[in-house]
Amino acid sequence: MTTTIAAVASPSGAGTRAVVRVSGPRAAAIVSSCCRVREGGDALGLGPRAAFDVHLDDGVGPVPAMLLWMPGPRSFTAEDVAELHLPGQPDLVARALERLMVLGAEAAQPGEFTRRAFENGRIDLTRAEGVAALVVARSAAERRAALALLTGGLEQRLTRIRDGLESTRALAEVSLDFDEAEAGHVPVQDLVRGANDALSNVDEALGWERSRVGSGGRPRVVLAGAPNAGKSTLFNRLAAGDLRRASGVALVSDLAGTTRDAKRGEWEVADGVLVELADTAGRVAGGANETEDAVAEPDILAFEAARALVEAADVILWVVDAAAARGAPEPPAQRADADRPMLLVWNRIDGPDAAPSPPPAWADLASGVVVTSGVTGQGLGDLRDAVAAALLDGDAGAGGPSEAGAGLGARHLRALETARERLRGALSAAETGLPLDVVAEELKAATDALDSITGRTTPEDLLDRIFAGFCLGK
Repeated sequence: MTTTIAAVASPSGAGTRAVVRVSGPRAAAIVSSCCRVREGGDALGLGPRAAFDVHLDDGVGPVPAMLLWMPGPRSFTAEDVAELHLPGQPDLVARALERLMVLGAEAAQPGEFTRRAFENGRIDLTRAEGVAALVVARSAAERRAALALLTGGLEQRLTRIRDGLESTRALAEVSLDFDEAEAGHVPVQDLVRGANDALSNVDEALGWERSRVGSGGRPRVVLAGAPNAGKSTLFNRLAAGDLRRASGVALVSDLAGTTRDAKRGEWEVADGVLVELADTAGRVAGGANETEDAVAEPDILAFEAARALVEAADVILWVVDAAAARGAPEPPAQRADADRPMLLVWNRIDGPDAAPSPPPAWADLASGVVVTSGVTGQGLGDLRDAVAAALLDGDAGAGGPSEAGAGLGARHLRALETARERLRGALSAAETGLPLDVVAEELKAATDALDSITGRTTPEDLLDRIFAGFCLGK
């Protein structure tokens, strides 16, 4: 029989309010034994989900509290859960917890509430890791990365990949029972198509996860804007002092749309403060000559990668060509009200037709405006100072990643890369005519790699290590 556990779920120390959480089959009996309805002193009638104003008898006297009752399976742990919200005086909270123990609750282990939610099928392992990462997040960047996991960003991608892989693997395994001359034989091209689809989706998940966790936990600054706005020239100038750690030099051309792959490098915005600088593919949304059908597939992938980087940015540098602003898309208004700053970079100010400043309506959308030239270097010092100030004001942080955030990101990436290699093996086996059982085995290995991320096949000792890093009460 599952035990009933209890722990303080709020931060330690004095506070306005503390939360004591109880979960398990005896939760109702335990809280009913020590709580009475505050108005009238009646016994609790715990039925459906409800909130009660109560007096908690902690063995010394009545303590005013609010009781939140959440019966299973529609609770976080899928068990009966009760939360006592009471004044956050440490001695009072300790007595309340001790009272629950006397009445039959056991002390929860670190992460035990979240582990029960995982083991009872309420969340997968990636969402559980999101809980841990959110608790220890030290910056806006880390909070966003944790929330991306907690809200199912990776789980949903993995579910889609796994569903397709299972269908393709079933085709391969069924084909083992048939001869090519028989009607039940499945053409190899169907297996190749399914494996290719899965490989594309794994590549997309890898890109999403890399965008989520960033490079070494450093704040991410992203150059965005229309094609041919001078983003790549700015990237090369800003990253010039550290190109040995850049992923490449951005190709510069007068032709719009030159940049397709995101380029990344390190940029020192203040003494000892390094950020990840990313240059993205530009796109004029809704242009007169543009339709979705007219955009080549590599361009679509580049634009999607750029969008993911912008969504994960700590600071957005919206670059506009000062000489051709009329054809550029306006900066997205919602960025100015988001939890990260957006600087309007009025670029190519050295051009003969350059307007000296942006329209007031555009400037009002941004956190600030910096006038620059990637060719002459004008304004680059101002841009560096503006980014440093934006990081400080926006709480993006400049330190390394939290241990939990860095570890889980590396675990996910390793498993996704393993899945990609095994899918490539399946494709190679199918295309070179190797036996179908080889193809099926490679597909199974790819599935197992994905399942290790969500917890379907994660070894017990790894689960123990993951949940041991959680705080008490989570």
